[in-house]
Amino acid sequence: MLSGLMSRLAGGGALPTIEHEDFARLVKEGGCAIVDVREPHEYAAGHVPGARNLPLSRFDPSQLPKGECVIVCQAGGRSAKALAQALQAGRKDVRHYAPGAGGWRARGGAMEG
Repeated sequence: MLSGLMSRLAGGGALPTIEHEDFARLVKEGGCAIVDVREPHEYAAGHVPGARNLPLSRFDPSQLPKGECVIVCQAGGRSAKALAQALQAGRKDVRHYAPGAGGWRARGGAMEG
């Protein structure tokens, strides 16, 4: 299911991203792992439901869950850095949600934490 959604890349050749509607569906259905790379205090203040915290300050791509996952941060910068590291480590099943937690919240997305 997710591989079809993730094949639709935004940015034409940029880092692999996932569109808001597809991400919202995955959050609702639990279709993949979500990794939040913000610092623990940011994560604790509110995060996308079901997200796991792996802060960029000590990010190791080998700690990403097996299988397909989406990386988020606050506004897309840190998730792009984490994604680049994951791609360099050979992962092909990882994307990022470029609007980040801030964009998720602004579009009416629920937060937990």
